[in-house]
Amino acid sequence: MRVLFAGTPAVALPSLEALLASRHEVVAVLTRPDAPAGRGRSLRPSPVKQRALAAGLEVLTPDSPRDPDFQSRLAELAVACAPVVAYGALLPAAVLELPQYGWLNLHFSLLPGWRGAAPVQHAVLAGDEVTGASTFRIETGLDTGPVYGTTTETIHPRDTSGALLDRLSHSGAALLLATLDAIDSGVASPVVQSTEGVSFAPRLTVGDALVRWEHPALAVDRRIRACTPAPGAWTTAPDGSHFKLGPVTLATDAPRLGPGEILAGKHAVLVGTGTDPVELGEVAPAGKRPMAAADWARGAHLDPGARLGAA
Repeated sequence: MRVLFAGTPAVALPSLEALLASRHEVVAVLTRPDAPAGRGRSLRPSPVKQRALAAGLEVLTPDSPRDPDFQSRLAELAVACAPVVAYGALLPAAVLELPQYGWLNLHFSLLPGWRGAAPVQHAVLAGDEVTGASTFRIETGLDTGPVYGTTTETIHPRDTSGALLDRLSHSGAALLLATLDAIDSGVASPVVQSTEGVSFAPRLTVGDALVRWEHPALAVDRRIRACTPAPGAWTTAPDGSHFKLGPVTLATDAPRLGPGEILAGKHAVLVGTGTDPVELGEVAPAGKRPMAAADWARGAHLDPGARLGAA
């Protein structure tokens, strides 16, 4: 089957690799335009573009899929199907109608749960025990199309969004390829999504990543893991500066502390929450690289009663 692959970030690479190694012919790749990155903010190609160029594929990078030149080229390619993994732009109806079998999206949730841009982050934030991936045909609605297949994945107690998404990117790639094979063989049977159990997963902002120490320890732990690596959990240091946080550990046997109150020992740093304290892992004070919390505390010269998030 002739296919166009659409994707942008590294999480899409396992699916692209699976397609390149399959019986299907990847005739071109659609990805977002080069974007500023790094300290110098120089333009860099997406991970998918880099891999596509290395494979000698034609790469399409329109500012918008509504671009007439892009739509004309897509029509010329005459692809039968267009698999999509985290492309990053909405596809207009005129584009959706061009491939014979439409656009096949790999979405990292068990639809109709967690429709939207950040399904893995919201699954971790909500404390879900199981998540997964779904393949579905894209419609004009937000992740509403009929589902071809699913795969499930257990959410482990220490999973960050990054670790969970990495696992899903590989199991999801196998699902995407199996779905494409079924479509090509004429045995695919998509199922209309239920109207029950619908939930939404908008992109998490920097404001969403602010840790509120008055919340229960379990909620603090989930928020930090959900926001790792992006957008990155944070609080304010005792001096009021921005203070980034890596995953924490629940400290159920520790003495109670007030919300945000710091108890620094030789080898561990505890912070109070609305329930039990948590033990900090890596932290990154403003302008510094990540370091062990105990190393930060030794150099911070904390006053008695110092708190995070107090400023």
